[in-house]
Amino acid sequence: MTTQMSSREFNQDTSGAKKAAEQGPVYITDRGRPAHVLLTFEAYEELVGSHRVLDLLAQPAGVADIDFVAPQHPDVALPASFD
Repeated sequence: MTTQMSSREFNQDTSGAKKAAEQGPVYITDRGRPAHVLLTFEAYEELVGSHRVLDLLAQPAGVADIDFVAPQHPDVALPASFD
């Protein structure tokens, strides 16, 4: 079962939205258009499987091999000299 509620309804009844999410996804609308989906954590894990999105994004392959040298801007302020 899916539930739909406006952002205002969600803000006024968060606990109701959480209870509804136990039965299925809760679509939260903003100005009548779907903007967010509330799921239980178990439903989320079932959706993404054993692959955790944050774990996959945390350290992409090859990142350690990139040398980054920040460019120097000619207008960089120098420290004050009190001589």
